[in-house]
Amino acid sequence: MKLGFLLRQYVISRRSKFAVQFHEYHHSPDQLNSVINNASQFKNLKHATQIHTQIITANYASHPILFNNLLLLYAKCGSIHHSLLFFTSTPRASINVVTFTTLITYLSRFNNPFLAISYFNRMRCTGIYPNNYTFSAVLPACAHTNLVTHGQQLHALVYKHGFDTDTFVASALLDMYAKCGSMSLAQKVFDEMPHRNLVSWNSLIVGFLKNNLYNRAIGIFREVVRQASLPPDQVSFSGVFAACAAVVDMDFGKQLHGNGLKRGLLVLVYVKNSLMDMYNKCRLFDDAAKLFHADGERDVVTWNVMIMGCVHSEHFEEACSYFRAMKREGILPDEASYSSVLHACASIAALTQGTLIHNQILKLGHVKNACVSSSLVMMYGKCGNLFDAYRVFEETEHRNVVCWTAMIAVCHQHGCANEAIGLFEDMLKEGIVPEHITFVSVLSACSHTGQVEDGFRYFNSMTNVHNIEPGLEHYACMVDLLGRVGRLDEAWKFIESMPIKPDSSTWGALLGACGKYGNLEMGREVADKLFELEPDNPGNYVLLSNIYLRHGMLEKANEVRQLMGIKGVRKEIGCSWIDVKNKTFTFTVNDRSHSRTDEIYEMLQKLKELVKKRGYAAETQFATNSAEGSEEQSLWYHSEKLALAFGLLVLPAGSPVRIKKNLRTCGDCHTVMKFASEIFQREIIVIKLHCWTAYI
Repeated sequence: MKLGFLLRQYVISRRSKFAVQFHEYHHSPDQLNSVINNASQFKNLKHATQIHTQIITANYASHPILFNNLLLLYAKCGSIHHSLLFFTSTPRASINVVTFTTLITYLSRFNNPFLAISYFNRMRCTGIYPNNYTFSAVLPACAHTNLVTHGQQLHALVYKHGFDTDTFVASALLDMYAKCGSMSLAQKVFDEMPHRNLVSWNSLIVGFLKNNLYNRAIGIFREVVRQASLPPDQVSFSGVFAACAAVVDMDFGKQLHGNGLKRGLLVLVYVKNSLMDMYNKCRLFDDAAKLFHADGERDVVTWNVMIMGCVHSEHFEEACSYFRAMKREGILPDEASYSSVLHACASIAALTQGTLIHNQILKLGHVKNACVSSSLVMMYGKCGNLFDAYRVFEETEHRNVVCWTAMIAVCHQHGCANEAIGLFEDMLKEGIVPEHITFVSVLSACSHTGQVEDGFRYFNSMTNVHNIEPGLEHYACMVDLLGRVGRLDEAWKFIESMPIKPDSSTWGALLGACGKYGNLEMGREVADKLFELEPDNPGNYVLLSNIYLRHGMLEKANEVRQLMGIKGVRKEIGCSWIDVKNKTFTFTVNDRSHSRTDEIYEMLQKLKELVKKRGYAAETQFATNSAEGSEEQSLWYHSEKLALAFGLLVLPAGSPVRIKKNLRTCGDCHTVMKFASEIFQREIIVIKLHCWTAYI
């Protein structure tokens, strides 16, 4: 409290000092210039306008030094509008190259690149020649436009005015070409530079990094290290750490850690954050945590890197804990913080915590950020709340492709495939360019609705219209599309025609279709391929075993089960969770550990009788490891059915029942959930981590 009081007194005294100076020294340009310099420390627009008035009153409006410094003061106060008004209302005689350079610099910084280029051209039309500082100011504006043609025209002017040998101008040219995605031209500028400083080398490292040429970035860093005259700085290390993270080169990354430590750069929070991020992306979460907990400064980026590291390592609850700890330490979360923690909440279906975070976002005004809105849409969607997900989407003013993709994915996962396809069409009408992830959701939606022709139309449009090369996930969607409608031979031919080698997800989609339609011969062949690709995945063995059981081949099914034992492959035990009054209850198959077990099984019996009246027939192919004749009864002891019965017992009538699962829901449980939703007039949401299904 005492420190805060002293700080306030200091600020008041400085402002009083400024006011005294403002009123006392207004007779000469030097004195007014001193007042401007003093005012620039506070960046107060009101002070700037008062000084402007005094300059006009003293008849110094045309004084070149005062004019340039006042223009700079307006820009520093964050009012580019006042800078432009002042500039346009000033006689041309008072404007020189310094004036134009100042204005161009701040127009570029305030994200007005085209206006900056416009004033550069205006300067040339008035007969004022640009200098090296002017070119260094306007080239970043060209970089912001991402139009390399603008940069090439300026490059020609640089040669014309003889500044091509200026190190700072050449570095700005290099940076401009890199940001416009033309690394060949950037490299050419670098190679032709007669003198290179560390800024030039760093610009090349960052350029290769931004253009996904990670090994080239690492190679340039190695060259810098070999030159004793130019020791790498924090920018060099930060860039190369990011490159190592992208290619998962943990060995070289650890060498860099030691090198940075030796040079004393790890005390800089900027470098420390980059190193932590590298360890997280290389799956060395413990090393990142050690750095985080070591002595030294921690800013909001440090916390964000740690939270996202937890998310990448699937330590979702720990990510939420770090978020709470950050707030306790007085660090104000930013958009990245909220986006990351919402991702964690979504992954563990923590709806209550996600809703509380949504309230904080609304209070701080971060909801306008498209990245935060997209994370909110995904959080509500993964928690089974389609209504609130769509409400957030509708309230988002400026929807980017990430926001649209999130909403399309949520609709698809909630079984609203037609709505997902409709949203995709709306997105295209608004001129939003889809990404490869967008097409995964759209193709999956076509698969779930059996829209084969539309699916192939969207798939072909990836290359023909949007210039996107389909990835393995897209090919897997197409195989699933054909498999779901029983066109297994076409699906097999489609895999054979793939330009890239099919992976386990592609063959897995076909094996699932073989199981659905009982194609034993193809199922055996596909399963053999999967056993080679992922020998430790129990799902493939179970699918093949079920195909054998469907054909009455019990011995073959047992052989597959024995093969799992020989290879040490174990099927994960199915668990279901349900939250009631801030307490989580866990159920496993045939669970009788609950205090209300008798009531739960009575409710199950009642539910069984009710669904049978509605036409339910047990899907015994999903009864595994059951004695003959008891398959139907064993289906009723699945963990999600037990959780459902408990939810129907204890939750208020009409309230939603949210069940979380660690494994996919079997077809029989899926059918029972739909019947139960109709009978009890409840919304029932079954959420598998990273997947969810709603029954309304």
